[in-house]
Amino acid sequence: MSTRARILEVAARLVAESPDGDISTRAVCEAAQVGAPALYRHFGDKEGLLSAVVDHGFDAYLATKRQRDETTDPVEDLRNGWDSHVEFALRNPNLYRLMNSPAMRTPPAAALESHRILTRDLDRAAEQGKLRVAPEVAAQMIMSATTGVALMLVSRPSTFSDAGVSARVRDALHAAVFTPDVRASEPVDTGVPTVAARLGALLRRSHGTGLSTAEAALMTEWLDRVSNAER
Repeated sequence: MSTRARILEVAARLVAESPDGDISTRAVCEAAQVGAPALYRHFGDKEGLLSAVVDHGFDAYLATKRQRDETTDPVEDLRNGWDSHVEFALRNPNLYRLMNSPAMRTPPAAALESHRILTRDLDRAAEQGKLRVAPEVAAQMIMSATTGVALMLVSRPSTFSDAGVSARVRDALHAAVFTPDVRASEPVDTGVPTVAARLGALLRRSHGTGLSTAEAALMTEWLDRVSNAER
């Protein structure tokens, strides 16, 4: 095992075992049997080490998302994605709190990749006319709500003792973000914001619109404004 891998493995174990998720570089160096210069050479500083720990720990979770087969129903994929996100947080509370700590000035690469995967699924939903708002806005709404629920469950377990709150918040937010389920015999949402969201998603995917790059960018901006308009 390389020196970097040994330091990372030790740091991840200490984070998981710590009462509050915090660790010191001295403790990591002692447990990994390396000097401080080796740690700083590989990770730069404590924040760099912690960011690497988050990416290392979250990589297993993201692997399941990278390898999953997309269904024909992006809404169901997003529903399952919410649940797996919260389940990961509950299994790895210290790592999850660390990942979302305000002290992390640079977002870990894992967080950025998770956001890209979420937005990709939302683009699919918009293309099928199932999204009420622009994909990027929907991504911000879902990510902030998912993270908020997960953080409360792992940080305030005595107050948030009912894990079912996650499903209730999920369903409430999805009702605001997605159009009604046509399988439930509800009317399809053909409102202007929903149609604009779909056109915007299709425009971003299409390469044969006949518009110049500047025209396509302007059209996308207009469609996003319309899709995000108050109803």
